[in-house]
Amino acid sequence: MSTTVAEVMGELAALEDSKTRAVNEKHGDEHGVKLTELRALAKRLGPQHDLARRLWATDDAAAKLLAILICRPKEFEFDELNVMIRQARAPKVHDWLVNYVVKKNPSAQALRPVWFDDPDPVIAGAGWALTTDRVTSTPADLDLAELLDIIEARMKDAPDRLQWAMNECLARIGIEHAEYRDRATDIGERLKVFEDYPTSPGCTSPFAPTWIAEMVRRREAR
Repeated sequence: MSTTVAEVMGELAALEDSKTRAVNEKHGDEHGVKLTELRALAKRLGPQHDLARRLWATDDAAAKLLAILICRPKEFEFDELNVMIRQARAPKVHDWLVNYVVKKNPSAQALRPVWFDDPDPVIAGAGWALTTDRVTSTPADLDLAELLDIIEARMKDAPDRLQWAMNECLARIGIEHAEYRDRATDIGERLKVFEDYPTSPGCTSPFAPTWIAEMVRRREAR
């Protein structure tokens, strides 16, 4: 007998924790289920793509996260993902959808240019995330100089989530491509985006010049 949406929603409700919700809501994530418990539930359920689609349709943040964990990423169609990204407004749902589903889907590179210039900065951020993935993995047909031009012109005043995605792309260009390292570092130093970002001990700052220098240092120390 297949698991029903009502059964899963009941389990998610039982896992709801007020303190977890309070912390999550500060970051725009409207759910109160600890991620460790969400992952444990997903492991018990196992891959169930039809159930994942039905959970996504509930428009509940915890249910959407669970849907991402139990879906089969390659089974979504281009148009379906293009709708889903516009429904993923909570930061964690958006991040998981891009990284756990879209990047594993055959339509990822067809979606990238569609999202890259979208007027919605959240959708554009997804396009930049896919571009950053290409910068690292398959950069051959990317115009890295043009990407740096765009970052230089737009990142300083970009909305928060788009700015974060553009900054990661800037850092990855500098880390992965030595011929653009000086320019990427210079752009970061002049724009000063995330220069004062609070960083925990032992973690690397998201400030692009610091990030680039540290990652290059680690590679050279190997």
